[in-house]
Parts: sequence; structure tokens; C-alpha cells
Amino acid sequence: MAANVHKAGQEPSSPRLVPSTSMNKDFQVRSTVILLALLTTAAIVYAGYNFQAERSFQLPTDGVWWVEQSGSLVAARVDEGGPGTRAGIKVGDQLTAIDQHAATTTAALSHQLFRVGAWSKTTYSLVRQAVPVDVVLIPVPSERSQYDWLRLIGLIYLGVGLYVLLRRWTAPGSTHFYIFCLVSFIFYSFHYTGKLNPFDWTIYWGNVVAWMLQPALFLHFVLTFPERRQFVREHRWVIPAVYLPGAVLLGVHVAALQLLRASEVLRWNLDRLQMAYLAAFFIAAAVVLVNTYRWAGTPILRQQLKWITRGTILAITPFTLFYVIPYLAGTLPENTMKVSVLSLGLLPLTFGYAIFRYRLMDVDLIFKRGMVYTLSAAAIIGAYFAVVAAVAEVVHARVPSSGPIGLVLAIVVTALVFDPVRKWIQERIDQFFYRTRYDYRKTLIEFGRELSAETDLDEMLSSVVDRLSRTLLVDRMAVFLSGGEGPVRFLLSKSFGMTQTSGLDLSFLAAPRPEVGAGHIFFDNTHQVPRETPSAQQTIARLDLNYYIPCRAQKQTVAVLGLGKTVEGDFLSSEDVELLETLAGYLGIAIQNARLYASLEQKVAEYERLKDFNENIVESINVGVLAVDLADRIESWNSQMEVMYALPRWQVLGRPLSEILPAAFVEEFYRVRQNQGIHNLYKFRLNTPTGESRIVNVAIAPLVTRKFNVIGRLIIMDDITERIELEAQLSQADKLSSIGLLAAGVAHEVNTPLAVISSYAQMLSKQLQGDPQRGALLEKITKQTFRASEIVNNLLNFSRTSGTEFTEVDVNRIIHDTLALLEHQFKTSKIQVHDETAAHLPPISGNAGRLQQVFLNLFLNAKDAMANGGTLRIATSNGEGVSVVVSDTGSGIAQEHIQRIYDPFFTTKASREGQPRGTGLGLSVSYGIIQEHAGKIRVESRPGEGTRFYLDFPLTRKAVNV
Repeated sequence: MAANVHKAGQEPSSPRLVPSTSMNKDFQVRSTVILLALLTTAAIVYAGYNFQAERSFQLPTDGVWWVEQSGSLVAARVDEGGPGTRAGIKVGDQLTAIDQHAATTTAALSHQLFRVGAWSKTTYSLVRQAVPVDVVLIPVPSERSQYDWLRLIGLIYLGVGLYVLLRRWTAPGSTHFYIFCLVSFIFYSFHYTGKLNPFDWTIYWGNVVAWMLQPALFLHFVLTFPERRQFVREHRWVIPAVYLPGAVLLGVHVAALQLLRASEVLRWNLDRLQMAYLAAFFIAAAVVLVNTYRWAGTPILRQQLKWITRGTILAITPFTLFYVIPYLAGTLPENTMKVSVLSLGLLPLTFGYAIFRYRLMDVDLIFKRGMVYTLSAAAIIGAYFAVVAAVAEVVHARVPSSGPIGLVLAIVVTALVFDPVRKWIQERIDQFFYRTRYDYRKTLIEFGRELSAETDLDEMLSSVVDRLSRTLLVDRMAVFLSGGEGPVRFLLSKSFGMTQTSGLDLSFLAAPRPEVGAGHIFFDNTHQVPRETPSAQQTIARLDLNYYIPCRAQKQTVAVLGLGKTVEGDFLSSEDVELLETLAGYLGIAIQNARLYASLEQKVAEYERLKDFNENIVESINVGVLAVDLADRIESWNSQMEVMYALPRWQVLGRPLSEILPAAFVEEFYRVRQNQGIHNLYKFRLNTPTGESRIVNVAIAPLVTRKFNVIGRLIIMDDITERIELEAQLSQADKLSSIGLLAAGVAHEVNTPLAVISSYAQMLSKQLQGDPQRGALLEKITKQTFRASEIVNNLLNFSRTSGTEFTEVDVNRIIHDTLALLEHQFKTSKIQVHDETAAHLPPISGNAGRLQQVFLNLFLNAKDAMANGGTLRIATSNGEGVSVVVSDTGSGIAQEHIQRIYDPFFTTKASREGQPRGTGLGLSVSYGIIQEHAGKIRVESRPGEGTRFYLDFPLTRKAVNV
């Protein structure tokens, strides 16, 4: 393209060149190169020094636009939030002095501001509506950040120009284009600082001259690109006339500064005039480019002009609309206007892209094959018309009376009959031209449409590589997949004919490129890609792939197809590329579908894992959990519910709650479910299907989704039956502890008077041995005294919880000794004893006397419960500890009395001869003794069925020498 840039002025060369002409031309070229090198060096040095000077010098400003009126400065505009606004300056204020120094002109104002400097307090003397006013103002540095962006645009211009000049410096148009870029660089990079020293004046005039030259050079360029317009060739004065307005404006600028009095209004008007000139020439250039693009005859020229034209329009439209027009209308530059200047940077970018990068990739290939195809088509058409003409002639000769109508009918019929023949010949030629690839090409699009049916990404990519390599006969190809979420990056997934596939920098695939909009990226020479980074250049050379076709889905590039040349060393044809671009669309969708399917499978696996994990949690907790839907059908039933309620899960799932749980619970459930929130049922007695009664704490809560929609109820049952028993035992222990303290005090107080009564009664009995009647009374008093003393001793034993020595004892021996003591009483009461003690029972740690008291109480209670005789069964066993079971066949204990049998002085024994047969302390004392031995006691009894006591003692823990 660089060779096509501005071919105007290139005269036909003479067949014979004299040596002097050649020498003059060489001298001219060398002089031009030297001059351009000097100008370029000077421009770069001046721009750099100007940039450094601007950074080191702060231009102070007060944020007010002062305009000379009637010999004084008047505030025409005050920036919002600027120093002037903060100082209280208003539009219309007249400035007379700064720090008592006169300031009635713009030059004087600038001098005073330079004297004060930025960030220093100064006093402005104003006149506001004929009233003198003094305000304190702090100047701030001028805003110059926009200059950095303009310098960047200038550097882009210079870089593009240097690239053209160095790559194609012999092309006639390259010099013109470089001068335009160099002038643009000066225009955007030179900004005077305000010091107005000799260097600053050089920068100022350099900027003004570049301002006048740039629009003229640009219009000159577009008038002669790619060749001189017919109007320009016919009127040679057009090109000089292009530069005339700029020269006139430059002269006006010089004259105004030299002859007229310098003022802010004069400067502003000059800037507006020059801005109008700049915008007008750029608009004229855009119009010329649009007209050239419309009449461009070659595809490559249209592609180049498309980018140049669009870039020019995009560059000048925002600048003209948002900066030039408001500025010409009298609006001072604001932030929005300043931002619009940045759009001018699009101009060098689009020019550079159009000139250097866009090329038609297969022009030669299309030309060669197109000629063959065209000749083949011409032969078909010739044969077709020959047959039609022959048939028409035969019809006209055989049936001359048919006239013109018969001739037309013959032609139409022949055309209809010959069309299938023509298609057959066309197909045969295609088969001959593409040979074995014909069937592949014919089915390639069908293959692309069927890609979405493959859900295995690896298998799909393998089939794509295999099909394309056989269809297009390329020597190498690869498929690059995007890395997924986060910054876009590509990874090599599949390849064919490639060996070096490691350590590749594929970042160039993710970089935004204008070529992607055209459907593919092309590198005609993979070893010369100067626009890429060094690592990308190395990667492109190693891959040696000429075509990179993006596969897009939902406006995102999910993969890139990379293909090299054919095995014959040719580039792909346009038809091949278009076919690949079509297939890339199907492939992008198929890859996305395969990824979505894989993601779905992964999510399903994660869901199953999470579901199993949650179910494991529900199954592992030690409370019963069941869930019901809105129709009160059971949807969940964990293993703890199976154990607690003795019903397996498969028998309850899907069934109504009322069919599974007791009516009492269902009634409570219906009562609380009408209200919102969580409801609790404490110590609810739940009857199971096996006849057991469990005490549970129930929590009934709504089952909601993430969006808080109620989809059922969650019922949590905590089985506290054992806890209730432990609490009862703890309560009983607390009672016994309290009563023990009371008993100790009572026994101490009662023992003394009992001893006195017993002593005096025995003394009186000895004195009255001859009086039987009084002796009998004294004997009764003595017996009752001993009975009372026995009760007191039992109370003392009950209250005594420590101080007893523990040793290893044999439970079986204690039981046998106790049975021996009561053997006579059992015989007289007709009670049979079944001794089922286990042999070789391990010892326990305890006190033999205390344990004998426990068994004595239990055996006597059993004897008293069997008034008419019965069976007493004693069994021992060894497990985690030593267990003892004492059961009888007596009258049993009522359910309402079971919770009180360990209470002191509570007895259910019937009276005999008007006296109670028990004191109510036996089981209380026994309970305390078992607690001392770290054991447990529990009872099972039903009226009329007997009573069974269970005693559990821990084993003795022996020390082990290691």
C-alpha cells in the first residue's frame, strides 16, 4: 500500500536517461533525506526540551478570562471552582491593580502573575459597579494534562511516518506522507510555556506554522491518493491553491502580532479563524475520501480507503461538533471540548493500519484459478448456446410455418432440458478441479452443523482437525481454546503437523485487532511480523501458521483455528477462507455447547456430592429429622427416626403424616402449623408402633427455599427419654443429699432422749419385776425405743456419704451371705429363691457392708411384696460392668408411685396390727449407697406382674505397669 500512497507527480520515465539526469536525481534524493533527517532531529529535540521546560515551569492562572475593554481588564468568564471563584471575583468586575501594581492589559496581568507565582497570596484591586473592592487570590498552575495526550497523538504520527519512510523510502508518495506526519508531530507536540523567551517564541511560531501546513498537506494527500483526480490533472493550479489559505492566515497572524496592539480578544479571534480553517480543510478532505471510496475500482483499494475514510470521519466529527463549532460560536474551551480533541488520534491510527497491514491474501491464487474456472464456464456457456442455436435452426428448417413463436418455444424447451446437463458438467468440472477434496468440501458445512451433537470436547476437536486437514490439504493446523473466565488467554488444544508446541506466547491472539472484524487474521510472512511483540514474533514464527480464524459464540471468541499453507505451498483461496469462517461459527457454538455440557456434568456431580454430604449430615446427627411437603406427605425420614420410631424409611416416604405418627402428635402439628415461625413441643410423650413410649422435644419449622418460599415443614425430634431418667436420678440425688443433711441433725438430736428413755425404762423394769402388768408396759416402751433407735441409725447411715473404705469385693459372695441371713424368713414366707449368679464374676470396687445393706433392703422388700409366697430371682452378669437383676412375683408397684420410691419415708407396704410395716428409708439408703459406688439403679414394675430391679456397677480398674 505504501507504494500506492500518493502516486501523483510520477511522470512516465524516459526509455533513455542521460547520466546527468541520474546524478541530479540521486543528489536530489540524498539532499531530501539529509534535510528530512535534520528537520526530524530538530523537531524531536525541540519537542523534548519543550516538554522538559513545561514540566519545570508552572504557568500561574487565576481562573478568570480577562478581556480588554475601555482601557481596563474586565472579567468575561470565571471558572467554577477556580481561584477567581474562591476569591469572590464575578463576571463584569474590572481589574485595576495586583498588589498595588497596575494591571490594565493582558501583558501586564501576565507579568504580575509570573511575579507572584503559583500558590502565593496576592491582592486583586477590583471595581465592581463603581465600588472599589480588594480580594485575596491564590493563583494555581495551569491545567496542561491535555498537552500530554496531544503529544501522544504527535508521536503516533511520527512513528507511522518513519515506518513508511524507512520501509518504502523510494516510493514517490512516501516523502509527502512523511512530511505530513512530521508537521502533524510538530503541531501536536509544540506548546509554548508562557515565558516568551527566544526558545518559547520558536516553539510558538513552530506550532503556528505547523497549524497552517497540516490541513493543506492532508487535503493535498487525499486529492492525489491513490492517483491524481481528473480535476486536479486538468487544473494544475488546484494544488498551489490548497496552500494559499494557510499562507494568508500565517501572514495575518504575523501582521497582527507585529502591527496591532496585542490583546486577549485579538489572540482569541486569531485562534478562532485558524480553527475554522483547520476544520474546513479536514471536512473537505473527508468529502474527497468518501467520493474516492465510492468510485474505487479494486477491492484492495476499497479496503484501504474504507479504513482511511472511516478513520478520518471518526476523527474529525467529534472534534468539529464538540470543539470547533462551540469555539467558533464564542464558547471557551471546557473539559468536554478538550476531551473531543483526543478523537484526532484516530486519524494516524487508521492511516497506519490501512497503509501497512491490510492486504488481500490470495489475489494471485484467485487470479490463476479464476482464469481456469472462467475458461471452463465459458466453454459450458458456448456449448449451451451452440446447442440452443442448433435446435432452433432445426425447428425452423423442419417446421418453417411455426414462425417466430415456434423458434422461441424451441429455445425455451432446449434451455430447460439443457440446464440439468449444464449443472452436471459444472459439477464434473468442480470434481476435476478439487479432485479428492470435492466430497469433503461438499459435506464440510454439513459436518459443521453436526458438530453440536458431539458433547466430548476432545473428540470433537480431533474430528475437526482430521476433517479440515484432509479437506483443505494444509500442511499444519492447530486449535487454540480460550482459557475461560478472567482475562482472555488462549491455550493450544489440538494440532496437526506441528512439533514445537511448548513455551508459546499466545497473547497476540487475545489482542484486539481490526482484522478480527473482517473474519480472520493473516500473516503472509510468519517470520516478519514487526507489529507484534518480540515474544509474539517468536511464537508466530515457530507455529508457522498463516491464518488465524476466530470461532465466536455470543459475541465472544471461544477458540481460534490456525492453518498454514497447503501441501503445495499455496495460500488458501478466498473460497476456502469463507468456508472456514462459516465453519468457525458452527465450531464456536459447538465448543461452547461442549463446555456447557462439561460444566453441567461437573455441577451435577458437585450437586450429587453436596446432596450426599448433606444427607450424611442429616443421617449422622443424633436427632430425628423428617420433612413433609405442603400436603403433609413425608418426603424425608432420617436413620435416627428409623431407630426412634421403629419404622424403616421405605415404609413412610410418600405417605401422609397422619398415617404414620400418633393422633395426639398430628393434632398438635395441625394446631401449630397454622401459625408462622418455629414452634416447640417440650417433653412430648410419643408412643411408637412397638408399644414403647418415648419422651421427645419437638421443633416444627417451615421448610423454605433460598427465595424464602415455603415448600413444606421440617420436624426435628430429640429423644430425651434417657435424659429425663438422668434428670430424675439427679433430682433424686439432690433430694437425698438434702434429706441426708436433715437426717444427720435429727439423728443427733433424737438419739440422746431415746437413750435416756431406754435407760430409765430398763431401770423401772428391773424394779418392777414382780408386777407383770407394768412390766409388760415397760417392755413395750423398751421395744419401741429400740425401734426408734433403729430408725435413727438408718437415718445416720442414709446421711453418711463418705468415710467408708472401698476394696475389691465379690458381688456374688455378698449376695450369698445376704441370702443366708434371710433363709429362715424366706422359708416361713413360702418364698422360693432362684440363684442365677454367673460364675467367675470379676470384682468391683466397693464396701461389702454397704452393698449387703442394699441387697438386704431389696430382698426384704421383695419378701414383703409376696405376702402369699412367690419366687425371688437373683441374676448376675458380666459385660461393660457387673450387672445384678433382682426380680420378684409380688404385687408390683403402681406407675404413679414409681417416681417416688426413692423418696425418704415413702412406703407402699400395708400396715399390720395397726402399725406400718416399713419406714420408707430402705430404698432411699440403697440409692445413696449405689451412687457412692458409681453405679446405677433402675426399676421396672407393673401392678400384679411383679417388680424387677437392675443394678449396674463399674469394674475395678487395675494399674498397668509399662
